[in-house]
Amino acid sequence: MTRIKKLNPKDTGLDKKELAILKKLSTPIKIQDFLDAMPLNFETKGETYMSPRRVLKENRCHCFEGALLAALALWLHGEKPLLLDLQTTEGDDHIVALYQRNGYWGGISKTNHSDLRFRDPVYKTIRELALSYFHEYFNLKSGIKILENYSVPFDLRRLGTKWIIEEEDMHDLAVALDDTAHHSLLPKENRRYVRKADSMEMRAGNLIDWNRNNTRNM
Repeated sequence: MTRIKKLNPKDTGLDKKELAILKKLSTPIKIQDFLDAMPLNFETKGETYMSPRRVLKENRCHCFEGALLAALALWLHGEKPLLLDLQTTEGDDHIVALYQRNGYWGGISKTNHSDLRFRDPVYKTIRELALSYFHEYFNLKSGIKILENYSVPFDLRRLGTKWIIEEEDMHDLAVALDDTAHHSLLPKENRRYVRKADSMEMRAGNLIDWNRNNTRNM
């Protein structure tokens, strides 16, 4: 991994209890296990873009919010807080936190389905990592594969530290991530050759981790 200066806990604005939770999340696997055990944010009261503090307080998150929390944990342990935006043809983006081991990329991901999950550090490039999501990223009703673009890594250090404890929904951060330079994954000339997900893939894709009553399917 590429080590950087650790984020000073005093600069986060978090309290001792919040920092104690993040201090334990010292590896990507520990971070992923923590996110997996956290109920999903179904946004029942409307769209949210919660800060890590709010996520810890409310004990729920979706992909954007989980990626922020994961990136913060990495930063506190001396790794770059990087996000990857995966854009689709339907506007249903997925966000993961990036990490590296020995020059290879991996991803930390919060999702409610069998796809779009954690990625081990085996990908030489960001494109390779993004492509690993292509075959599983499909419309759950039509089976059409919808992943189209991936972003360059978005370094949260450029925003300072206010996002860590922000009490309002961070729509501006979501827009900034969406406006980051993106690269195409799907060659236009090959779009017509892409096969829909088959019945087995559809069954797997419709499996869920968390129910809306915050009980987990085990």
